[in-house]
Amino acid sequence: MTTLTDMTEAHTEVLTSYPPSADFAAAANATAALYDEAEADRLAFWAEQAHRLSWDTPFTEVLDWSQAPFAKWFVGGKLNVAYNCVDRHVEAGNGDRVAIHWEGEPVGDSRVLTYAQLKDEVCKAANALTELGLVAGDRVAIYMPMVPEAIVAMLACARLGVMHSVVFAGFSATALRARIEDAEAKLVITTDGQYRRGNAVSLKEAVDEAVKGQDCVQHVLVVRRTGIDVDWTDGRDLWWHEKVDAASTEHTPEAFDAEQPLFLLYTSGTTGKPKGIIHTSGGYLTQASYTHFNVFDIKTDTDIYWCTADIGWVTGHTYIVYGPLSNGATQVVYEGTPASPDEHRHFQVIEKYGVTIYYTAPTLIRTFMKWGREIAFAHDLSSLRLLGSVGEPINPEAWRWYRLVFGADATPIVDTWWQTETGAAMISPLPGVTDCKPGSAMRPLPGISAKIVDDDGNELQPSSDHGEHLTGYLVLDKPWPSMLRGIWGDPERFKETYWARFAEQGWYFAGDGARYGSDGEVWVLGRIDDVMNIAGHRISTAEVESALVGHAGVAEAAVVGASDDTTGQAICAFVILKAHHAEMSNEQMVDELRAEVAREISPIAKPREIHVVPELPKTRSGKIMRRLLRDVAEGRELGDTSTLVDPTVFEAIRAGKS
Repeated sequence: MTTLTDMTEAHTEVLTSYPPSADFAAAANATAALYDEAEADRLAFWAEQAHRLSWDTPFTEVLDWSQAPFAKWFVGGKLNVAYNCVDRHVEAGNGDRVAIHWEGEPVGDSRVLTYAQLKDEVCKAANALTELGLVAGDRVAIYMPMVPEAIVAMLACARLGVMHSVVFAGFSATALRARIEDAEAKLVITTDGQYRRGNAVSLKEAVDEAVKGQDCVQHVLVVRRTGIDVDWTDGRDLWWHEKVDAASTEHTPEAFDAEQPLFLLYTSGTTGKPKGIIHTSGGYLTQASYTHFNVFDIKTDTDIYWCTADIGWVTGHTYIVYGPLSNGATQVVYEGTPASPDEHRHFQVIEKYGVTIYYTAPTLIRTFMKWGREIAFAHDLSSLRLLGSVGEPINPEAWRWYRLVFGADATPIVDTWWQTETGAAMISPLPGVTDCKPGSAMRPLPGISAKIVDDDGNELQPSSDHGEHLTGYLVLDKPWPSMLRGIWGDPERFKETYWARFAEQGWYFAGDGARYGSDGEVWVLGRIDDVMNIAGHRISTAEVESALVGHAGVAEAAVVGASDDTTGQAICAFVILKAHHAEMSNEQMVDELRAEVAREISPIAKPREIHVVPELPKTRSGKIMRRLLRDVAEGRELGDTSTLVDPTVFEAIRAGKS
């Protein structure tokens, strides 16, 4: 693991802060009193947030932490997650409210689903899944683009107590197969294909490859999206429109225990094997709903909310599906890419629907910056009243640009820090309360406790305006409702990955480096382990290295994440080729290797740079010094090379990089 010394990259604090306007603060859902309530009695505070939901059986205990680090929240309580997201809004008389404004990638392809219509669709899907033999505790893999049926499928699983495992539709058949296999999914739900930058490409083909020889998979349920031809296996493959559309709209939801597993979501691990993160029902939905209501200041009668994430990532789970729908919000769901058919598309969508709250990633903001503000200024963005950022730390320049160009230099920005493992936002401004500093997520939300500590677990102190900025480890020192409940099938890995570093104190170690600013605000500096954050997508160095050495011409590979102006981090690889590669030029080999990584993992994981080198820097114990390779990749002076077997190896590496 990288040490704190490795995190001393330049980080410039911007002293200027941005308070909310008096009008925004006066009408905000969250006031400073929330912090006081949570501080006075944290568990009573969380009980109050849980009571925002509809419980079939009330809980008798807020938190059981006796088996730490395995938590139980809202003990004894029973509820149905899908009922809380759909049925109760219809029963309250809001069935005609729009739940989803869906915008397809092909221009003009759009649909509207009210809460009443969404309820009917979810009930039909739940009945169809029951007919296919799915019961509570089973697993379903969902491999779909951003179409309404993907959200319906997730909610149908939640309604039945079936765990969904959503796999990003940009992942390869190999990645999908690993996740199906690990979860032992009985059913895969997919589409015939998806639209990417104007072209219809197959998804069913990848599913066919992924389920080949998988005895656990009994059926593949296919949504007709693009109309492209697909191979068909009779008995196994079923059309959604034949199976689901014919089902009854009557379905009575069953109440499940608060700790009933809700979903699995696989995230990169440093061993190369993805980790199946387990989230449960009561605690996860409580925090998803609470944070969505307060961080995004949602006004259900007037707001049009748009989170630009994909449901294949946790942001899509929490802030497209469960958070907004539990609050009865109206939202935009967009299928396509930001530049299809041209760079105006996101701005046109904001204009078309009168989007008021826009939540996106710093990578996309920096892409908009590259395109130029003129594109944004060609559109009426005056409906926007709140902006959000997620996925990675946002640099101050991008923060200011975002506020100026999208928000007319007036809208608050909520820069949210959280992870797949935390389930919901943990550190973020409250938009009607917080004076924001560009680039800082500010402070833990009410009810959340976090610290920045040194190697020995001592809490660091806020820096003075001009003093030294001490970098530490970001830890969560008290349990929270939406926390992960384990890694699927591997409780020891769960304890080792997240709790071993500060086992003595009983703290969760987030894997991020951070520091305090002069006012005690938190500045998150990014990953300090071997998981890279590429445009908000977590990809482990081990996964990419495994794909590279899988090529017959590669003897050894080392991968690091290097700073990138657009994606936050970019993948840089250093490879040693086998002697017999001579029939192919280095340039050809690099092209082939980048394609290999895209095939094995995803196009997202294609290295920005691949350098053919004669040797890698290793310690006497044989460990590759990735810290020094990051120095090379980013053009810095080398750090301490005294532990290397051969410090002169960098002359050869630099020659290979030039």
